[in-house]
Amino acid sequence: MFVAASTHCCPNVPFVKCLQKLADLEFKSAEIVVGYGQSDLQPSWLEQDLNKVARMCLSERQVSPGAFFIDLPPETPNYLAHFERCARLCQYLRAVTLVVKSSPTGSPYNEEFDRLRNMTRIGKNLGVVVSVLTEQNAISGSLDSLSSLCKGLPSLMVALDPSHFIYGRRTPLSYESIMPRVAHIRLRDTTSKAFQVQVGQGALEYNKLVGLLTKAKYRRALCVDLAPLPDVDQESELRKMRLLVESII
Repeated sequence: MFVAASTHCCPNVPFVKCLQKLADLEFKSAEIVVGYGQSDLQPSWLEQDLNKVARMCLSERQVSPGAFFIDLPPETPNYLAHFERCARLCQYLRAVTLVVKSSPTGSPYNEEFDRLRNMTRIGKNLGVVVSVLTEQNAISGSLDSLSSLCKGLPSLMVALDPSHFIYGRRTPLSYESIMPRVAHIRLRDTTSKAFQVQVGQGALEYNKLVGLLTKAKYRRALCVDLAPLPDVDQESELRKMRLLVESII
């Protein structure tokens, strides 16, 4: 296991400067977000020049691309084309993990199954592991639906975000049953009343999580995903989170 940070952690700077900031904070690996935010890798760049984008991703030598996250709604026009270009970028950069969002709760299950089947087929052909992100308001937020998808799609893996099993619940929901399929982890401190709180003030049991991951022989990223909080020094929070996770693994 190793510590990484999402480019979402630096939302107010351009993509390349975001990688520089992560290097300054001593992160060695990054989850690169593909989306329309200021710090994101823009989908239009992938359409124009894949080689140039690859060079941008490698512009900060201290920070290697550990995973990619397509932060686009599944209903985005030409979504599958965006996905395939990103999968080819992963292949080129040897970044194995590609995280995707699930369709919203209430979407037809069969359509979601077919959508993910197409993506896992493309990913398998390119040597890329497709991992669906756990989110409360998505099909992947239901452990029953998620387990069913994984059972029917042997190549589909899970990007586990424990916050979605804590926030809004009286007691945290156990996600132990899906641990064998986890290929990516996103981390922040969370309580039942706040999706993100300052580092050290949440309900996430890091030692227990790492114990479950060790049991499942997990060898990939523990990705810090902290949004800036009002009146809180973001760089200080990122340093604290990195040191916390490093001390546990």
